[in-house]
Amino acid sequence: MRRLSPANITWLKVIIYLCAILPFFWIVLSINQGWFSADPAKDIQHFTGRMTLKFLLVTLLVTPVARYGKQPLLIRTRRLLGLWCFAWGTLHLLSYSFLELGISNLRLLGSELVSRPYLTLGIICWILLLALACTSPMWAQRKLGSTWQKLHNFIYLIAILAPIHYLWSVKVLSPQPVIYATLAVILLAFRYKKFRQWLR
Repeated sequence: MRRLSPANITWLKVIIYLCAILPFFWIVLSINQGWFSADPAKDIQHFTGRMTLKFLLVTLLVTPVARYGKQPLLIRTRRLLGLWCFAWGTLHLLSYSFLELGISNLRLLGSELVSRPYLTLGIICWILLLALACTSPMWAQRKLGSTWQKLHNFIYLIAILAPIHYLWSVKVLSPQPVIYATLAVILLAFRYKKFRQWLR
């Protein structure tokens, strides 16, 4: 397989931007056209949550594809994918805060996050994503040194907690959250050598 060139990576980033932005316009269009169900707030929460998981899984997919496909330049897309994962995760949190609880009910939001375990997992994932997003620029990587990689290894914890959050949040178990959880396990399995080294 021919290796990707820097120009290919640039076009790939354009595709990533389109894949990240167009679903947001689809939400707006769906609201205007009445395509959602009788509970549009819940539909938007689930949609934004699934988008977050999709970008999380694709972010995790980059490294094994780059390694086994011998495409080292593909790593350059990982930061962009991670930032969009955080962006959709933020939209997911905002959709719950504003559409479910009300824009001014921050005290209720705090109470819900503490009292409901699946929400606690969700906010832990968001806080970790926030930390990774804030330290994603190159200047942060240079300043943090070896600590940067240790911090960004928390992506693996997010990959464990986020699917559990999804599985725990659905009232009726359906194939979709199980599929996301299975894909997360498979992508984490590609890192078994790294995890085994940590255990040693």
